[in-house]
Parts: sequence; C-alpha cells; structure tokens
Amino acid sequence: MPKAIVVGASSGIGRAVAIRLAAHGYQVGLAGRRWELLEEVSQSLPQPSWVAALDLRESDAARKRFEQLVTEMDGVDLVVVSSGVGFLDEHERWESVATTLETNTLGFAAIADAAMRHFLAQGRGHLVGISSVAAVRPSSHAPAYYASKAFVSNYLAGLRYHVRKKQLPIHVTDIRPGLVDTAMAQGEGLFWVAPPEAAAEQIVAAIERRRDVAYVTRRWRLIAILLRSMPDWLYRRIA
Repeated sequence: MPKAIVVGASSGIGRAVAIRLAAHGYQVGLAGRRWELLEEVSQSLPQPSWVAALDLRESDAARKRFEQLVTEMDGVDLVVVSSGVGFLDEHERWESVATTLETNTLGFAAIADAAMRHFLAQGRGHLVGISSVAAVRPSSHAPAYYASKAFVSNYLAGLRYHVRKKQLPIHVTDIRPGLVDTAMAQGEGLFWVAPPEAAAEQIVAAIERRRDVAYVTRRWRLIAILLRSMPDWLYRRIA
C-alpha cells in the first residue's frame, strides 16, 4: 500500500487531499499545526494513519518533526505540502508579511528539501507543492503572498530540473489553485470558487498523472494565460 504525507492536513485543501488520497488506497501521514483537527481527520480515514504536529513558522523544528514522521512511517512515496497563509492586512502590519514569508517560503522549502533528500536516498518519490494562480504575476493587494507563491512555483521547478538532469524516477508537481472555498480565501469574491472536495479531486488526478503543473480548477489555466500575456500597463490597472 503506498504511503503519503500531507503537510497542512488539518483544514482546507490539505484536509480534502488527505481524505481523497486515503480513498485512493494510500496510508496517510497527517501533519499540521492543530493536533485536534488532525486527529479528527485521522479518525475519519478508512485505514490507519499517522499524526504529527508541526508549524512551518518554526522551520527547523518542523523539518525535524517531518523527518521523524517519515521514519515512523518507514518511508513515504508521496509528499504534499499544502500549508500556507495569507493576510488582507499586509500593508498595515509587518507581522502579517513576516508570517507569510516565514510560512510560505522558508517553511515550505524546509519540508520540500527534506522530502526531496528522502526521495533521492530511496531513488524514487513524488513531491507536490500547493502554490497558487497568484504565482503568475504580482499584486498590489498582497505583495508578500503573491511573491511567496511565485517562490513556491520556481522552487518546485528548480527541483524538477534537478531530478530530470539526474534522470531519476522522482516527480515534482506544482498545483496552482484559483479560488477555493477555504478560510484563507477570507471571503474574497465568488467568481469560480470551488469547494475543497472538488479541488482535491482534481489535485489527486494531477498527482496520478504525474503532471508538472496543474491549475485547479482547470479553467484557471485560461486565467493564467490571460494574466501572463497581458501588457504591464493594463495589468497594473487591475493588480
């Protein structure tokens, strides 16, 4: 039976992905900040699972706990890093900017690097990072959040190039959701909002197909193409 770790499994996309993976026959390690919510997910799964509390804002400690979880599970085939934060008050509080960057960049890289080193040692594996359509171009509304998601996508691409250069059977997938009905969305708009379960279904499908990059839901790929091709003078008016 294949094994997966989902970091950020206590709520939102991560929780839905963990449940979906279990339905697809994975034994799942559940990691995140809120132990009680992780336990709730664990009890709902059809097969035994593992639970580990970690906080990406404390990147060194989170990395060590992740490595312990891999050992407890006697190895892992798939790692999904879904933890991430974003705030609407970036321009008002430096603490919001700092938390966003600590979690979405250094914290993300700490887990992704640990996962990749495990896969390199065992000679196979699949790393999945949850980025965002926000990675495509910057925004004046939440500069740190958009920049952090661009970091995630570029970091994943660099890891993908690395393993392909070595011709190893290790896969790296960049998932770029648009609007998903989670707490992080914070009520921003209603256009094309997907429930977490629908997003998870498409994410797991992209994992099984070993996609390099996947937009969730798929229609957001059209938005990304439009944003990328838009001239800067026009994009500045809406960003």
